[in-house]
Amino acid sequence: MAKIETVEQLRTVYAQPSELVIRKALPRLEKHCRRIIALSPMVMVGTSDAKGGQDVTPRGGDPGWVHVIDDKTLAMPDWPGNNRLDTLTNLLERPRIGLLFLVPGLDETLRVNGRVELRTDDELCRPFETRGKLPRTVLIVTVDEAYLHCAKAFMRSKLWSPEGRIDRSTLPSISEMIKDQLSLDGPATPQSEIAPRYEKVLY
Repeated sequence: MAKIETVEQLRTVYAQPSELVIRKALPRLEKHCRRIIALSPMVMVGTSDAKGGQDVTPRGGDPGWVHVIDDKTLAMPDWPGNNRLDTLTNLLERPRIGLLFLVPGLDETLRVNGRVELRTDDELCRPFETRGKLPRTVLIVTVDEAYLHCAKAFMRSKLWSPEGRIDRSTLPSISEMIKDQLSLDGPATPQSEIAPRYEKVLY
């Protein structure tokens, strides 16, 4: 057997999950979930559109930038990006979301899956005011399940370890890479100028 096409075939390759692995998926945010969310500056956001196309995007802010409203509800501000609106468009078509909360230095992660509403209510946007600016929308996530994910992937990748870091000069600037990909004319923006430009429009 080379190509796996059924769950039965898949289970001949992998063992059954333990009872603990099944039971750890909770229908709410308890104290440990809340603490990780409060410490997390980075969330990976997974969505899909009505046709099944997928998207994963990073979202970040100061630790605690995602607010826990209660044990079933999260509020996440949407700060400026590239205006493709892939995530938001997907959520309008299929209002379900997968979140992976990361905490620098912690190899374990928190996974949260749920349903989403996009809101512009002033009372929901106002608590997120940053540098005098408000988010244009706030994602209200109703939690279906939340569970802690083990450390093995981060241990293998050494993501938080100094030896796992590369020198930024290993790759061209993002401007140079896009220029090459699209065969654009004219000079590319050096990496030293890109971060200051981003800084002006973070919020």
